[in-house]
Amino acid sequence: MTLAAPVRFSPSVEDIQPDEQETIAGLNDTFDTILETTAKDYGHAVRSVHAKAHGILEGRLRIADDLPTELAQGLFAKPGEHTVYMRLSTNAGDILPDAISLPRGLAMKVLDVEGERLPGAEGTTQDFIMVNGPVFQAKTAADFHGSLKMLAKTTDRLEGTKTVMSSVLRGVNKALESVGVESPTLQSMGGAPNVDPLGETYYSVTPFRYGDYIAKFSVVPVSPDLTELTGREIDASDNETAIRDTVRAEMGTIRGRWELRVQLCRDLEKQPVEDPTVEWKEDEAPFQTVATITVEPQDSWAPERVQAVDEEMRFGIWTGLAAHQPLGNINRARKAPYEHSAKFRERFNGCPIHEPSTRTGA
Repeated sequence: MTLAAPVRFSPSVEDIQPDEQETIAGLNDTFDTILETTAKDYGHAVRSVHAKAHGILEGRLRIADDLPTELAQGLFAKPGEHTVYMRLSTNAGDILPDAISLPRGLAMKVLDVEGERLPGAEGTTQDFIMVNGPVFQAKTAADFHGSLKMLAKTTDRLEGTKTVMSSVLRGVNKALESVGVESPTLQSMGGAPNVDPLGETYYSVTPFRYGDYIAKFSVVPVSPDLTELTGREIDASDNETAIRDTVRAEMGTIRGRWELRVQLCRDLEKQPVEDPTVEWKEDEAPFQTVATITVEPQDSWAPERVQAVDEEMRFGIWTGLAAHQPLGNINRARKAPYEHSAKFRERFNGCPIHEPSTRTGA
């Protein structure tokens, strides 16, 4: 099968709606509900989404040599190596027992990146935010806001109720999967398999500018000690931090290797920019490797790294290069609320949040 040429980026690929600012204001209000509730419960502010981290890893990203022109774009325009921080998490805005199984998240920060920055993007880092599924659960920011409001109503200390609900939802989800149906909504509400995050493949799910083109990203485990963990479920029935403890034990001996892959848009009808619920089929738009990530054996919950990354850094898709501008309604709506959440944490905790650099030793 001959692949179509990649679609070239132009501002016209986006369709900006007149009500987007109203939706963003509503998202900020809902994030405030989650942030204020959890901060009151814990006496400490946590992220409004993906609050619970299961591991903080430090590694090296190596950009491949001799990439073809369509892949040698933005961060990946020339070979090189960068320090990276990787934060493994689940998607709720409160710190829940691990028996409540939720989709996994991966936030990655690449340090010392050169190039023109996105508006308001401080520092010299490039962030990637991903989850272990290829599509987003909501078509528009307004739909996402509706789901978020439903989650906000469950943001409390009733973990026992949530654990029972999660068990029921997992059963429903497995029944649907047995007949070929996947439900991102059920998974986001606590019906996801309780899998080991080190074996998962992660997706950006939303599109981004890729220099002259348009793309989605994925991070894929490729070393045998990671791939043997793919799909492995963790028993968290009697341990509230079972996932963190499992990752910590595994990373004590694992030398992990992942590939960072790019999926170029080749047909705006089949690979739409404004609808992240549509999966870009790999036979029509294959993922291609542009870099590798290597993480040596380490303590994935080392207190000093947890403080530096989990407490003193923020991850956001609008932190990075203009060449990797987030695209689409969902991405446009994620800018202000994520910044809003970080400022709340900074203010409540009295802990400055900053962008790191190996050049300054920060």
